Amino acid sequence: MFKAVILDKDGDKLSASVKEIDDATLAANTADADVVIDVEYSTINYKDGLAISRGAPVVRRWPMVPGIDLAGTVRESGSEEFPVGSKVVLNGWGVGEGHWGGLAQRARLKSDWLIPLPAAITPRQAMAIGTAGYTAMLCVMQLERFGVRPQDGAVLVTGAAGGVGSVATALLSGRGYEVAASTGRLEEADYLRELGAVEVLDRAALAAQGKPLQREHWAGVVDSVGSYTLANACAQTRYRGTVVACGLAQGMDFPATVAPFILRGVRLIGVDSVMCPREDRLQAWENLARELPAEKLERITREIGLDEVVGAARDILSGKIRGRLVVDVNA
Repeated sequence: MFKAVILDKDGDKLSASVKEIDDATLAANTADADVVIDVEYSTINYKDGLAISRGAPVVRRWPMVPGIDLAGTVRESGSEEFPVGSKVVLNGWGVGEGHWGGLAQRARLKSDWLIPLPAAITPRQAMAIGTAGYTAMLCVMQLERFGVRPQDGAVLVTGAAGGVGSVATALLSGRGYEVAASTGRLEEADYLRELGAVEVLDRAALAAQGKPLQREHWAGVVDSVGSYTLANACAQTRYRGTVVACGLAQGMDFPATVAPFILRGVRLIGVDSVMCPREDRLQAWENLARELPAEKLERITREIGLDEVVGAARDILSGKIRGRLVVDVNA
């Protein structure tokens, strides 16, 4: 027997609790998997908060073990690439949505979804990074891919006190960029400056409807917020700058005009971490292992146990969580 967070639904009523389940139950609900993982750590991202607190539209079948991330050790394997004893990490691939996920002490997964845990990163550090940090690195890679350089000017990071924003701020400052951090929690200004932000902005300046084209400020943008924040960020981006969008904390809508794109040549690039090709995943994790200072990662991380997950999921949706939450599933 082992512990797992189980989401279930009875009519319109959603339940979320920690239960003990057995290997037979796990196998029956993950029939297409070929690797069994002893999970050491998982984490809670914004999507996990949505799944645990609201179910739809994230969760696509019931019952479900949530958790889109995990790190651990291979217990049983049908894969030559990942023999028993291998340290692995998983992000996305619909795990925790349509396939039982990482907020459990054991998981059965497709080996195609796994990547080797980089030698320089511990399982706990991997989950301090998690999908949020891995997504932040994908965003930084896209900014550089489209030619945004430190000498071009300031880069705006929205939702900066959250998981994606915190890691993006640390990564960009480490690469020499001037980072402006936008947040609704100005009490976190010192924290953001410790991560490398040179300017901290009140999100209220971006969160309401603005003009279609505004004064040029940003050479690049990493946005995890969406809605009016993304629209205003585009309207404030410099000629031929790049905006990278990866989240929807404010909303899925995009109330903008084409003006920034056809008058300033602004590029809007979407980042998807769930189905991201393996080559980009490996590059992102290699970069993270090399670039993200352990002390900065620890500064943005808080550890909780499996029994605290349901409450923490509500808090992350309410904007009460700073940085990253690591879940020790065996605590």
